[in-house]
Amino acid sequence: MEAIFKRYRLVVLAALVAITTLAWGYMVQEAQAMVHTGVCCCAGMKMSGPDTNPWSAATLLPLFLMWTEMMVAMMIPSAAPMILTFALVNRKRRESERPFVPTGIFLLGYLVVWTGFSVLAAVAQWILHAKALLSPMMVSTSPMLGGALLLGAGVFQWTPLKNTCLAHCRSPLGFLMTDWREGRWGAFVMGLQHGAYCIGCCWILMALLFVAGVMNMWWIAIIAVFVLLEKVAPKDLFIGKMAGTLLALWGLWLIVMQSSIDFR
Repeated sequence: MEAIFKRYRLVVLAALVAITTLAWGYMVQEAQAMVHTGVCCCAGMKMSGPDTNPWSAATLLPLFLMWTEMMVAMMIPSAAPMILTFALVNRKRRESERPFVPTGIFLLGYLVVWTGFSVLAAVAQWILHAKALLSPMMVSTSPMLGGALLLGAGVFQWTPLKNTCLAHCRSPLGFLMTDWREGRWGAFVMGLQHGAYCIGCCWILMALLFVAGVMNMWWIAIIAVFVLLEKVAPKDLFIGKMAGTLLALWGLWLIVMQSSIDFR
């Protein structure tokens, strides 16, 4: 029996790795195309040279697709402990001849929430471009904007909302024991709930993509690794709070430096 559970866990893990690898591979391909051709493949927009022309409303669709693939690549690894726990519980229920639900339904609910976030992120990027606050390479052109995002992200790391959402994400079994719902619809709703907690925990960290570049692969990787570490590291390491302090100081430094330049 234990061998069956281990094999099933490996199958689910392999599927998660495959989805994440595909998303990362597509992002890297797009980033390389931007560097060599100056065009974002997904968005079909020119990324080299001045770009002061307003984007049409049709640009929102490719922007949405770009953000969706980024969220899949960044968030599935951090959600893996919850997804694997759900899969194991379901497998045990199946072996006990109790109702069984495919793990993919839970994952679908989780990704639907982040897809909704991608809509908001695409609209935000579209607005920032319209206000000339993003460079052609999708980096903030305003030190004040970058500083405000960094400061906001740093402060948020110390808030009760962050602590509550992070505590949930760190306790997969606790969530399943207290919020379990039967059936396919129940599994989908549980995926939605977990996704909502993840957004509550990480939304402003994703906004930091505007600071160093929406398609900056190194920056994306750093944020993705940090989100994963925050959820799997022991509580007493205070990784989130230490990072929050550094982000806040970085943001304050940018704001002060820009203020001194404006004063001159």
